[in-house]
Amino acid sequence: MSSRWSESVRHAFAWRLGLWYAALFVASTATLALVTYLLLGRALAAQDHDVLQSMLTRYAGEYARAGLPGLRGLLEADASEGRHERLMVRVVNDQAEVVYFATPPGWTDFDLSGLDEPRRSPSPWQAIADPTGGAVLELGSVDLPYGVTVQVGRSSHVRDELLRRFRERALQVGALVVLVAAIGGLLLTTAGLRPIRELDATLRRILRTGRLDARVATLGSDDPLDQLGTLVNEMLGRLQTLVGGMHGALDNVAHDLRTPLTRFRNVAEAAIVANDPAAWKEGLARALEEADRVNATLTALMDISQAETGTMQLGYELVDVRQVTEQAVSLFADEAEDRGLTLTVEVPDGLRVEADATRLRQVLANLVENAVKYTERGGQIALIAAAAGNDVTWTIRDTGIGIAGEHLPFVWDRLYRADASRSARGLGLGLSLVKAIVEAHGGTVAVSSAPGAGSSFSFRLPATRPARRD
Repeated sequence: MSSRWSESVRHAFAWRLGLWYAALFVASTATLALVTYLLLGRALAAQDHDVLQSMLTRYAGEYARAGLPGLRGLLEADASEGRHERLMVRVVNDQAEVVYFATPPGWTDFDLSGLDEPRRSPSPWQAIADPTGGAVLELGSVDLPYGVTVQVGRSSHVRDELLRRFRERALQVGALVVLVAAIGGLLLTTAGLRPIRELDATLRRILRTGRLDARVATLGSDDPLDQLGTLVNEMLGRLQTLVGGMHGALDNVAHDLRTPLTRFRNVAEAAIVANDPAAWKEGLARALEEADRVNATLTALMDISQAETGTMQLGYELVDVRQVTEQAVSLFADEAEDRGLTLTVEVPDGLRVEADATRLRQVLANLVENAVKYTERGGQIALIAAAAGNDVTWTIRDTGIGIAGEHLPFVWDRLYRADASRSARGLGLGLSLVKAIVEAHGGTVAVSSAPGAGSSFSFRLPATRPARRD
């Protein structure tokens, strides 16, 4: 039911959008046609007025040259040549007598009785309507010397007929425009909403299956809807990474907590069965140790997950490399001394790096602890930092037991411990945490080792904070 309802909503929106497109197109076309019609009417009227004005000017000039006889001669000549075919010409003398009057056929409907009345308007133009509601007679007059008046008129019949045909054609074209607008609106809506339909289908597929690997089909263009699909794909990619990290963290937690919790239970049961205060005290001490181990495991796993999924909050600051390196080394100086190990630090003065000082100290501490743990008595450990172009590199070398070549590709994996190191206490998460934090800073890690020849762990960080991708 919900699917059918949402489908009907999408179709209703598509139809609405198509109607908006069509209505806008039709309205624009109708406005253009109306403006064209008005401009055409004005142009035709102006053309008629120009013809009448030209005739009036010509007759006024002839009257000024040859008087009334000359004017009559010119009028008769024009009539014989057909220049009065569509014109009404009338000449009135100072006695209000019509000395010349000519009208073409078809003008019998106009009421010309008011032509002898004085004009009430200063305009030289006047219009006489056809009583039957048809054309209009547009008349121009010019007053000449000695009381002579020349009047020239022209019917708007031809102009009205032309405009009528324009209206008929406009209506026919308008019907075609409505059809084209409807089809065009549907096509534009179908094409324009394709990215939205793709987005809708992708999100519904994710909701239905729960899989975050679905992606919106995009064209890689600059179209805003296509770019929206690209952003949604990036968001889905980040969500997939986050959810995958959460699943991995939960799997690791379930795996890693099983052993310490089992030991915790065994210690507690052994203390209860012993029924001895001394055994109870020892049991509680071992239980606290196992609880601390569980807490350390959880903290390390959460840190690794946050770093790998990009959610770890890093407080960038300008860090003195010598100072943070010596602080990390000092945490294990006593243990190294007890084991007869030689710890040396080589860091040039003034070396700086933009990083999270606490996390950087954690990385160095884990690597130094690892070196101390697996270096035999009397061995040597050297920690070297140096600038390398736009980066800063750290190298921790030891003369410890080393790592076999088949184990090197896996030393950064969570919980991985080579056979030679299984007897040593540890979570198996230290190197994984180192790699995760370094990569969260935009850096890289590397390792080289050989059994009996010691190991060399190194990592590289950008000297300046890498640009964040929003």
